[in-house]
Amino acid sequence: MKRLEIIGFKRASLGKKDAQALRLEASVPCVLYGGESQIHFHVPMILFRELVYTPEAHIVDMNIEGDIYECMLQDIQFHPVNELILHADFLLLHKDKLVKMQIPTQIVGVSPGVQQGGKLVMKSKKLLVRALPANLPDQITVDITGLELGKSIKVKDLTIEGFEILDAPNNAILSIEVPRGLKGK
Repeated sequence: MKRLEIIGFKRASLGKKDAQALRLEASVPCVLYGGESQIHFHVPMILFRELVYTPEAHIVDMNIEGDIYECMLQDIQFHPVNELILHADFLLLHKDKLVKMQIPTQIVGVSPGVQQGGKLVMKSKKLLVRALPANLPDQITVDITGLELGKSIKVKDLTIEGFEILDAPNNAILSIEVPRGLKGK
């Protein structure tokens, strides 16, 4: 699992007006859950670029005024019009507690169905996984070698170790669709 360090600063006061003032300074109000008590802090908005605007999953080393917490991004809220980050929630990771996280899928191999003119259609770019923090994968590899026209790969077809996929076993991850030009043949 990729790691990313983010530097945060404790919030002196809480409330709607203080949160708005932080946003005007290009900072995001945040909360860290999962410890003995919640930690309220803020992070410069520019530091979210590598965490939010990427298809990869990350474990975050949150540095809040010298105290480092291993956590993950739990939830994030965006402004409905201008897409600015309004708020972020982080979850403290414990080595012995299972966590749920969206993990991206990675396609490998060459499909005979695509070579025959079929169209590869991604149905799930990310899958929900439950595992210990040490066992969280960087990505879930989906091998399409041998996938014919009109066939699909479902969650139950994947071979995994060390984690559990929580998506329904019959959910399709990807499929090879037959184009209209080949249906009549």
